[in-house]
Amino acid sequence: MKYKHFYFFTLLIFISLSMKAQQNQQSDNEKPYNIVIKGGHVIDPKNNINTLMDVAIKNGKIALIAKNIDASKGTQVVSANGMYVTPGLIDIHVHFFWGHDGDAYMNAPASLPADGFTFPAGVTTVVDAGSPGWKTFELYKKQTIQGSQTRVLAFLNIVGQGMAGGKYENDINEMDSQKAAEMAKKYPNDIVGFKLAHFNGRTWVPTDRLMEAGRLANLPVIVDFGGASPFLPLDSLFNVKFRPGDIYTHAFGGNGSTSPNGRESIVDVTTNKVKPYVIKAQNRGIIFDVGFGGSSFLFNQGTPAIKSGFYPNSISTDLHTGSMNNAMKNMPNIMSLFMAMGMDLQSVIKASTWNPAQQIKRPELGNLSIGSEADIAIFTVRNGNFGYYARDGKIAGKQRLETEMTIRAGKIVYNLNAIAEPNILPNPPRQRSANATPRPASN
Repeated sequence: MKYKHFYFFTLLIFISLSMKAQQNQQSDNEKPYNIVIKGGHVIDPKNNINTLMDVAIKNGKIALIAKNIDASKGTQVVSANGMYVTPGLIDIHVHFFWGHDGDAYMNAPASLPADGFTFPAGVTTVVDAGSPGWKTFELYKKQTIQGSQTRVLAFLNIVGQGMAGGKYENDINEMDSQKAAEMAKKYPNDIVGFKLAHFNGRTWVPTDRLMEAGRLANLPVIVDFGGASPFLPLDSLFNVKFRPGDIYTHAFGGNGSTSPNGRESIVDVTTNKVKPYVIKAQNRGIIFDVGFGGSSFLFNQGTPAIKSGFYPNSISTDLHTGSMNNAMKNMPNIMSLFMAMGMDLQSVIKASTWNPAQQIKRPELGNLSIGSEADIAIFTVRNGNFGYYARDGKIAGKQRLETEMTIRAGKIVYNLNAIAEPNILPNPPRQRSANATPRPASN
């Protein structure tokens, strides 16, 4: 008999707790906001915000930005005192065609699976810089775009196979403007432009085929020159071939010398000045992207450029296994490096959010406008003695950006120091079977 009583009282307690949980859930659902971020310094270059503000999120969207939002109106409250709140970062040069069946950066281990290397860096949107080509894009879409919580877009390689190594990347017969344009038109939500990379040879044919694909699909192109002897002149690329809005990546790389072999540099190392035709190109709308990479940045290019006021239009990583374990590391590290060279924080944030959003023709991204998708990064700026290096040396810096939190589509996906109350852990993504129907890709 006593066991029946015990069972009865246990059941009553369970029912009571369940009812209380339902009431709490109902109360939370009735609150105006899902998340309220309190006390942070908001930097939103699109909307010219650079001050202390609170941010409220509802149903995955930015609901309100104001000086003082009542914390009790949020189901979760994020304490961002002493921190910077920015749009989620946009990295327009990554290599995420991860797999084991291909070579180089095409379906190969040197590329990376997206979500493990974006959210800890405050990155919510990436653009793959040419890993897939028009022959391999649909596999990439299935493996990477549809399998990632990160918003993944792509520059389609003019080479059909994509970045599968020099055998393919130096084969002009693999470069088909018409087929590349057709693939871009088939997947306009995923493909934002076209890429030429690593071609070694003194001919403009690959560039011309790339430009033709851009014209056919009305999309920008991004170029990573290989080597040539003598090099192909950048003045011709920028001011003859390129249209306003076309992108030159690894902008602060090149030989960094007066040698005519390999790749030309944008800074004349004999005068330490940015070449006049480079300034002319930027003024007419040519985009200069960092694409830091494993060895695609030189201080003898970056330092004099920044000191003269020639800033990159976009900061990007060229993220792959080689660069992340080398000087590059991640977006906050490169952003901090540019601050150490003399670029101010607001300009660094703009080059990592609103600028790249415009470059890929996605103006709905890279900002905290009310009604936009709630992609947000929160950073601490640490003060101290820090070091940054590249293949031609190192510099010291007094500040370093550190990612505290990343919010993707209104959900907290990275939380370094448990600054949200209550601390609700995200549901881990379920492993899909090979036959599962993929979810629609984010636009």
